[in-house]
Amino acid sequence: MKEYFGGCHCGEIKFKFFSNEPIEIWKCNCSICKMLDYEHFFVGHDDFKIIKGNELITKYSFGAKKAKHLFCKSCGIKSFYQPRSHPDSYSINLKCVEEPPEIKNIVYFDGKNEFA
Repeated sequence: MKEYFGGCHCGEIKFKFFSNEPIEIWKCNCSICKMLDYEHFFVGHDDFKIIKGNELITKYSFGAKKAKHLFCKSCGIKSFYQPRSHPDSYSINLKCVEEPPEIKNIVYFDGKNEFA
């Protein structure tokens, strides 16, 4: 496993995580992922750590309120969140990772209908 770093746009939230390469990413068509063009990949809670800015994280939930969409209070970027589909993992936005892992596969997930 390799260590990676990421964060929000303003740099006030920073995190690190461990992952194997290459990774599988998910593209979801639910309302929020579609609007954000979010590229998901999942990292277990034990392999993820916030290293700066925990106090700047704000939460948004909608629908069944099971997913915890986490955003930076300063810049508004959602660099990771707690998905309802993977309760033991965080979903990290690949676009918010410095030097991201290589992608082996893209899964197109029908979140629009799966969670309707």
